Amino acid sequence: MFVRKNSALLLALIFLAVAAAGVYFLKVNPLWDRVKKGLDIQGGIHVVFEGVDTPGMPVTSKAMEDAKRIIEDRVNRLGVAEPVIQRQGDRRIIVELPGIKDPDKALEAIGRTALLEFKDSEGKVIVSGKDLDPGGVGVEIDQANRTVVTLRFKKEGTKRFAEATRMAYQFRPKDPQQDDPRNHIGIYLDGKLVQNPGVESPIENGRAIITGYGSVEEARRVVVALQSGALPVKLVPVENRTISPTLGRDSLRRSQTAAVIGTAAVLAFMFLYYRVPGLWADLALLIYLLIFLGVLVGLNATLTLPGIAGFVLSIGMAVDANVIIFERIKEELRLGKTIRSAMDAGFANAFRAIFDSNATTLLGAAVLFYFGTGPVRGFAVTLALGVLISMFTAIVITRFMLRLLVDAGMKAGPFFFTAPGTAEGAPQPAAGGAKG
Repeated sequence: MFVRKNSALLLALIFLAVAAAGVYFLKVNPLWDRVKKGLDIQGGIHVVFEGVDTPGMPVTSKAMEDAKRIIEDRVNRLGVAEPVIQRQGDRRIIVELPGIKDPDKALEAIGRTALLEFKDSEGKVIVSGKDLDPGGVGVEIDQANRTVVTLRFKKEGTKRFAEATRMAYQFRPKDPQQDDPRNHIGIYLDGKLVQNPGVESPIENGRAIITGYGSVEEARRVVVALQSGALPVKLVPVENRTISPTLGRDSLRRSQTAAVIGTAAVLAFMFLYYRVPGLWADLALLIYLLIFLGVLVGLNATLTLPGIAGFVLSIGMAVDANVIIFERIKEELRLGKTIRSAMDAGFANAFRAIFDSNATTLLGAAVLFYFGTGPVRGFAVTLALGVLISMFTAIVITRFMLRLLVDAGMKAGPFFFTAPGTAEGAPQPAAGGAKG
């Protein structure tokens, strides 16, 4: 009697705890909101850059790898969450940036060669982007309320820049109405003259500024490009797809609707067909959902639409495991076993079938993850996580709760594992037996 009361009390506590956790983590403080969404859910850009040979900048494997590293640095400086940047073949780089509100400007900042050069009046390069101190590049508002890009050169660059400005200063015109080209030092970005100021005094501290920007955002994109360094090869966008947040939300809404309908149908089937065991299997499925979302948040994983498909598929596999277990228990009841021994034998006999099916699914997910890219990998990750968590909930949690039900006094009957064609799980007559 003591065990029965304690088991019933524990079942009630488990039910209340799971229900409260479900309300809190699905409604009050949804785990879903903390899961990072991929490009196809929150919108963004997908662009493919191709390396193009130019004089002095041939396309090589090392140049493309360096370009990929520089793009990664620029994307990180832009603050894009969960970008996908990877090589495709020998000459292409795939860049996927979720959550970008202004794709054109982001694309400009990422793909810009960012070759900075200071040239004298004869076109000779004095210093270039290689001479910049990345930590000394920034955006400021000067005394004239202009947005400027500030530069600071490294030691050798500072010496060369000081010498060049001293030379140019010698040609400073005495008459303000006159001008001498030799007094100017041109500032070129990607081969284009962006500024050609006159030198009013020698610059000995290795600092310079670039003016002419319409906004802080425009200047910041230049700073991001300069801080990461110039691309070692010219990149041309050969494919550019923009996914709007509206399209992403529509796709997500449809996927969520399909997931809710499918899950509700599965829950209803389990309860209507298996009655009390089905109800507790549904509770285990809710635990599975909370664990799955918690793992996604904990791993900082990105969920995509194919990932949602993998999640829904794993729900079906979780229910399939419960169906196999329940049917094995019913088979044992037909043999005349008690409910407790039938449960132990049912779980033992079902384990191999569950393990084999899930092992093959995990193998397929591993192959997809290894050979796939982007959303395909997202599908593989969510499918693998779902399979592992579903095995845990079906084999451990469902079994634990069914044992508590038996300890609480639940017996085979109309609502608890009645074997078809039998009364209270009694064995069927042997085939060919005497007729009475």
